[in-house]
Amino acid sequence: MGSSVPRLGADFGRVWFATAVTALGLQVTAVALPLLAVLTLHVSPGQVGAIATVQWLPFLLIALPLGVLFDRMRRRPLLVAAEIGRAVVLLALVVLALLGTLGFELLVALALLLGCCSVLYEVGYQSYLPSVVPQERLDVANSRLQSTESVALIAGPGIGGLLVQFVSAAGALAVQVVTSAVSTVMLIRIRGVETAPPAERLRLLPAIAEGVRFLGRDSVLLWAVGFSAIFNPFEQWIKVLFTIDAVRRLELAAGQFGLILSIGAVGALLGAAVAPAVSRRLGALRACLWCAAVDAVFLVLPLAQPEWGAITLIAVLGGVFAASGFTAAVSSVILLTVRQIRVPDALRGRVNATTRAISYGSITVGAAAGGLAGQLLGVRLGLAVGCVGVLTSLVWTIGFGGVLLRRGVRIDVPYDNTRLAAGPRV
Repeated sequence: MGSSVPRLGADFGRVWFATAVTALGLQVTAVALPLLAVLTLHVSPGQVGAIATVQWLPFLLIALPLGVLFDRMRRRPLLVAAEIGRAVVLLALVVLALLGTLGFELLVALALLLGCCSVLYEVGYQSYLPSVVPQERLDVANSRLQSTESVALIAGPGIGGLLVQFVSAAGALAVQVVTSAVSTVMLIRIRGVETAPPAERLRLLPAIAEGVRFLGRDSVLLWAVGFSAIFNPFEQWIKVLFTIDAVRRLELAAGQFGLILSIGAVGALLGAAVAPAVSRRLGALRACLWCAAVDAVFLVLPLAQPEWGAITLIAVLGGVFAASGFTAAVSSVILLTVRQIRVPDALRGRVNATTRAISYGSITVGAAAGGLAGQLLGVRLGLAVGCVGVLTSLVWTIGFGGVLLRRGVRIDVPYDNTRLAAGPRV
């Protein structure tokens, strides 16, 4: 790179390291928590769906008020609070599990608190990054962070599965207690001072409405949130039922299940690494449309048979998740950068919160519906319905996106050019 290109800087390095360790812990927990419920508490498919539901429910309940909070305050202290909260909740979960006093109701309550910490971190993290990275380098920074999370996706599920298999689910959950503590230290060590938020106090409901209106006026941001909000609930539906299907019908061990997810994460790592290049070569919008078309690969999951043997199952199912992971990472890097570029800093917390409330809040519906489908239809048929359902995102993504593409809309332009580039209001 030439000397005229701004460097990402030491503070970004601290954010990067914090992201790496906490992402590893999150991925271990993502495997260990449902396996704890399935293997130790022997829960039903509906109960597995309930556990997943409450982890995403806070995005519906508190994301919008938190967006206002992030536009009223400096964002780094809130990120630190989120990580401390995660460590405390997980520590309580580990202790209760080791003492044998953890029941389903208590697990649900702790999963809900864990979800609240996730909302606090997710809303603030995306809003905070432009404070430490120059705008023209945001795509590179997002690519590196997504690559780091993909590495965690490779290592985390495998580590989590093996820890569950050879130690215990509680022992696996203890990993995130440590990683959240390390992440907290790295966030505290960031030296740069954030720009002070506006002195004016934001009234809650009008401030929330301003963020919602900004999102609704920009056809690009509206298309992007629909892309995520339609796909995400069906993806969660699939994850809820695939966990049960893999362990019970396909008779895969916890370590083998984790290996499948790790293979899938290799695709995510590659996707994150090449996302800026793919975006520049195809155009950001066209690249996202190609990513959406790959979702049909999920249809392979309910066709898997235990007679294939563990090696074939790991290879085939890992390939499904690798293809999906590649395209999900490419589109995630692009869409995150688009939001960071198009939204002014004073509104970034609220617009990100609105986006997360819609796109992640919809996961609540998917988790509940997936668990209910597994309960009423059986796990395999319920999984098949979810795999077909994920294709409905193509109608919005390619249909609306195709309109923007034919009109020559650029989705990756700075926010001060939004009105010229966004096309008609929708």
